[in-house]
Amino acid sequence: MVAGWFTGDGDDFRLLGTRCRVCSSVFFPREDTHCRNPGCLGGDLEETPLSRRGRIWSYTDAHYRPPSPYVTDPELPWEPYALIAVELAAERMVVVGQAVPGVTVSDLAVGMEVEVVRGVLHEDATTTWTTWQWRPTRATGATGATA
Repeated sequence: MVAGWFTGDGDDFRLLGTRCRVCSSVFFPREDTHCRNPGCLGGDLEETPLSRRGRIWSYTDAHYRPPSPYVTDPELPWEPYALIAVELAAERMVVVGQAVPGVTVSDLAVGMEVEVVRGVLHEDATTTWTTWQWRPTRATGATGATA
């Protein structure tokens, strides 16, 4: 999807953000030019991998075909998907992304633990566009309680 926003595969898959070396603020999507913290005069940024796991802060479903630049095949029926806002406690931020295929809003609950995984945004005969998706961890059920 966007070069430099994530790296790795399997258990090594991580979103990449940037951290200000002066105030320690973390940003995603990444920032390469200046610290976005209005109270910081610093600007020395370093790439930092974000936490792989977080807790659902909010979620909703998308029952409409999104506009460009999102790529969909108008010849195929539209498949709704769940969008999840995940709080990464260590970074003190919320990151939004799609749920993995097969996970619907009825499978989700605020506070449930999820992990980031590599997903497919779109593919055609020559290219696969990858992105990140959120998947409930094996340790939590639909209520968010530890199993």
